[in-house]
Amino acid sequence: MTYQYCIDWLFQQLPMYQSKGASAYKADLSNSLKLDAYLNQPHHSFKSIHVGGTNGKGSVSHMLASVLQTQGYKVGLYTSPHLKDFRERIKVNGQCISKEAVVEFVEQHQTYFEKQALSFFEMTVGLAFDYFKSQKVDIAVIEVGLGGRLDSTNIISPILSVITNIGLDHTQFLGETHAQIASEKAGIIKPKTPIVIGETQLDTETIFKAKAKAEDAPIYFANRLKLKVPTTDLQGYYQHHNATTVVCVLKVLQEHLGYKISNENLTQGFSNVIKNTGLLGRWQILSENPKIIADTAHNFEGLSYVIPQLQKLDAKRLHIVIGVVNDKDLSRILPLFPRDAEYYFVSPKIKRALVARQLQLKAKAYQLLGETYASVQAGLLAAKSVAYSDDVIYVGGSTFTVAEVV
Repeated sequence: MTYQYCIDWLFQQLPMYQSKGASAYKADLSNSLKLDAYLNQPHHSFKSIHVGGTNGKGSVSHMLASVLQTQGYKVGLYTSPHLKDFRERIKVNGQCISKEAVVEFVEQHQTYFEKQALSFFEMTVGLAFDYFKSQKVDIAVIEVGLGGRLDSTNIISPILSVITNIGLDHTQFLGETHAQIASEKAGIIKPKTPIVIGETQLDTETIFKAKAKAEDAPIYFANRLKLKVPTTDLQGYYQHHNATTVVCVLKVLQEHLGYKISNENLTQGFSNVIKNTGLLGRWQILSENPKIIADTAHNFEGLSYVIPQLQKLDAKRLHIVIGVVNDKDLSRILPLFPRDAEYYFVSPKIKRALVARQLQLKAKAYQLLGETYASVQAGLLAAKSVAYSDDVIYVGGSTFTVAEVV
């Protein structure tokens, strides 16, 4: 087998929520548990931190990994989705899993995968845990894929769990209200295991407190503590909330779980997240003159931070290259965008993408005007062709839109 064959097989032969959406969603842990047993429960060989939430869980996971590896721990990092390369999902001390390791895993277990009809995500989680075991990591930071209670990652027994915040995203799976979604995400709260809540909301606080009490789990609300938050190299305004959550997590690790993290390594870890982990797509500046910014914010909560930050830039004119997936609630996110920007409507190259023409028509109802383009790259090139050096071009609306330009 070649690496490309393995990747094509993983992507095309089995359901993948990233590209197909609802038809690939499995609200069940039975396959994950069977796979875990088949692989001899690799996750029992390393300690783990489980990170869930609506927004910020990727940034929080990368920040945590950066600080822990700066301190000298060997750190596994599992996140999703990837932007450019499948191997971004599985890293050890910032280095992606090797192509050889991916090929070896698929070759060894392909027959079992096909027999069990495992999903893309189930196989990928199994690969990550198996790889972390083989690499003898000290600790792994594991990001939830979707939800929490029924997510494939939720077979682990972490030393600490994190829920960053709750927003109205993936409502077709997780519920229509903040409280319903919180109940699903609270599924990662484990018996006698500390849980850190990043941002507190009145209609979710009672959910988390009740679950924590039922599990006898110590609970910490990061935004209610007076914490000194270091500067991070991640430039989005929203990163302050994520950094506060991470500081709280590190405080619990040190004071209650015996981890040693010096102030110097904590500061260095925060200031070198991108260098240490390779994080992409979070207020990422692709070029200057004109300034081109890409950000993966794709729901109301995320965009409510990103759009004001865009509008505060000293730009002569703002150009927005936007593409979204077809299950996005546009009635919530489109009103956030400025009417005085020039829009370039595109469709990312996935089956879930909303057709650019449909997005253009929806946006017109909110007086967001512009032309459609055949691809994300075509939209960006069109924006660059008319932008002056003191203009700003923003690319966003979906992780998959950003993936095509970073």
